[in-house]
Amino acid sequence: MEFSYCKLEIFLPEDHLPSLRQALQKVDAGHIGQYDSCLSYTPVTSCWRPLAGTHPYLGRVGELCTQPEIKVEVTCLTRNLEPTLDAIKAIHPYEEPVINVIPLLAVGL
Repeated sequence: MEFSYCKLEIFLPEDHLPSLRQALQKVDAGHIGQYDSCLSYTPVTSCWRPLAGTHPYLGRVGELCTQPEIKVEVTCLTRNLEPTLDAIKAIHPYEEPVINVIPLLAVGL
């Protein structure tokens, strides 16, 4: 089964939300019917441990880091996934951004 739409879950520091919104709008992610720029975000607490050879935006190599972040959820046409991911990565501060791609059966019901 092919999916026309997918949902992206993007985890990042809250102060990067304006840049992310702008990047998503430029690639038309979050376009549902007669509305664009549709997304939602919620506060989350994330943790990670940078390993040897990394250059973490937050935290120190070898130490567990726990930080407040936001999880942004946005829909995207599957055919536009690659440019959307490129746009997100261009503004994301992390070396290894967490971006989950989830196929959707339907959008905007």
